[in-house]
Amino acid sequence: MSKTETAIFAGGCFWCMVQPFDEQPGIKSVISGYTGGHTVNPTYADVASHTTGHTEAVKITFDPTIISYAELVEIYWRQTDPTDAAGQFQDRGDSYRPVIFVNSPEQRAAATASKERLAASDRFDEPIVTTIEAAQPFYPAEEEHQDFYRKNPFRYQIEEMGGRQSFIQEKWRD
Repeated sequence: MSKTETAIFAGGCFWCMVQPFDEQPGIKSVISGYTGGHTVNPTYADVASHTTGHTEAVKITFDPTIISYAELVEIYWRQTDPTDAAGQFQDRGDSYRPVIFVNSPEQRAAATASKERLAASDRFDEPIVTTIEAAQPFYPAEEEHQDFYRKNPFRYQIEEMGGRQSFIQEKWRD
């Protein structure tokens, strides 16, 4: 029987955060949703109003014997601009801020060590501002937001043209 754990990452539009994790071995599910706010069971419209305090995020269920949490954190960095606290690419505002939400002291240690390595790497000219915060209740988004890249490939492609792919190619070409 395989063991599962969860990881929660926010890195801008949750539509764009699913595919990079979904395609990895050991991933059981990637759910788009909302976390970090003060409203119970928020809707997409609630979160988009910027009044609930929630951040769009993905909750990843994974088998740690196949892919480690530390590996997931490394994949996460390569999907975001860790120097932009005001949102990600074309998505602006608190609901799009970059956050690693941790579920345990072990996850916090792994995320903190990874962030320190990234900061020391001099890959970025600006400081690494992605926060590491304790996990809070996670609310799955409505069904139309799940597996968006598969259900709406054209719209997903348009979202990806908002700067994320060119940033990844520039900063992570190695």
